[in-house]
Amino acid sequence: MRILIVEDELLVRQRLLRLCTELAGARARFDAVADLESAGDRLQRNVYDGLLLDLNLGGEDGFELLRSAVAGRYHCVVVSAHRERALQAFEHGVLDFVPKPFPRERLGLALERLLDVGRYRSGGARYLGIWRAQGTALVELADVLWIRADGDYSQLRLLNGRSELHDKPLASLTAVLPPDFVRCHRSYLVNLRHVRTLHAGSGSRYWLVLNDGAELPVGRAHVAALRGELALAT
Repeated sequence: MRILIVEDELLVRQRLLRLCTELAGARARFDAVADLESAGDRLQRNVYDGLLLDLNLGGEDGFELLRSAVAGRYHCVVVSAHRERALQAFEHGVLDFVPKPFPRERLGLALERLLDVGRYRSGGARYLGIWRAQGTALVELADVLWIRADGDYSQLRLLNGRSELHDKPLASLTAVLPPDFVRCHRSYLVNLRHVRTLHAGSGSRYWLVLNDGAELPVGRAHVAALRGELALAT
């Protein structure tokens, strides 16, 4: 795993680099840069799996990079003294927010989430960033009906009928989605806010009926959990 640290304060950057290297051992390799321009250059030229990002970089707003980060294939952990921006960061889909000054143990917890993203679910995201030619657009998750695996990408279907393609695969996106999104099939996550009912079809196949009348396939392994989520009688 390869992780980029973006931190403008030299001593903090050096401490992050040292602690992360100690905590991760052979599981990750770290690079560190001091500003958004260098970070953007690194992210364009190299493949990273994670980002440790300060939000105030010499007067520059790290949220500019954060919006791009949550739209990309890597996950992001914010390391910042601006605790008041934690909620905003989670709403943008970060895995964790580490307030400064940080103890080694707190940094280690965040790093574990980054190294093993499949086991953790922050669930605080309100938006997902989508790459566009003009820049990153934010999609509100409440407006997403379902998300389908599309190779190494994920397809989002919105309430207005529009579809968007996200750079993260389905398993990776799950780590930041709120609990409204549950797995109903190996290739689908559904937003329970928009589910009307679950019904059985021919051949013991199950389907979810959405509020707009559309139907989604349900894998046998997910039927019991969905009944519980929807409070349906067995």
